[in-house]
Amino acid sequence: MRIATWNVNSIKARLPHVLDFLAGAKPDVLLLQELKCQTEDFPRLEIEAAGYRAVAAGQKSYNGVAVLARGPIEVLADRLPGSRDDPQARYLEARIDGVRVASIYLPNGNPIDSDKFAYKLAWFERLERHAAHLLESGEPVVLAGDYNVIPGPDDVYDPADWVNDALWRIESRNALRRILWRGYVDAFRVLNPLPHQYTFWDYQAGRWQRNEGIRIDHMLLSPQAADRLVASGIDRGPRGREKASDHTPVWCELATPAP
Repeated sequence: MRIATWNVNSIKARLPHVLDFLAGAKPDVLLLQELKCQTEDFPRLEIEAAGYRAVAAGQKSYNGVAVLARGPIEVLADRLPGSRDDPQARYLEARIDGVRVASIYLPNGNPIDSDKFAYKLAWFERLERHAAHLLESGEPVVLAGDYNVIPGPDDVYDPADWVNDALWRIESRNALRRILWRGYVDAFRVLNPLPHQYTFWDYQAGRWQRNEGIRIDHMLLSPQAADRLVASGIDRGPRGREKASDHTPVWCELATPAP
């Protein structure tokens, strides 16, 4: 099973790129973030014409996540458990071919002296609790998406430029580590030890052209999923296209379980 995740930074603006990615990369599952459209406005007809089923959880102008798959999608949750009054569309969980997958768009958290940073850390705490709960199921779990966290100095072109940014703050990095300490595996990093491989390049200041990026899009695998991990990578191709998202897809491949 090939699973990919991609913050598309507006599904309407990036739909041609998404369709090209589906046709070229042919993932079995594609998790999307930052749709920036309401659920009813998600382009299901175009996605279905490409051979994929789709479910989405959106909101007007901001956030929004989706799960696309070649086969049946069993929706398990359209919001992150733990806060019934949170209106932001940032989490969508489904079961596909025996694997639990979640499309995650974690809050950015900037500026750090605002309520946005507190919201980010609180959201992270909810995610950690739910991630621990999912481990109890014994199912293979893939928690993937835009975490808005730079894990370490190997994942940023220059840490000094990010000292006061919520993506690099020690509180954010520790929150990600706590999920990993529970037994989840960073699918990309475990198979790709070389430093300075990025998933996001800012539109400003020629960051893409100079390869001054950060790695903030992650695929965290439960032990049951990690046991099946055979490959992972970052597909830089979509970031180099005209009118590209500032993120590029990340993918992993899980072997078919033994009968």
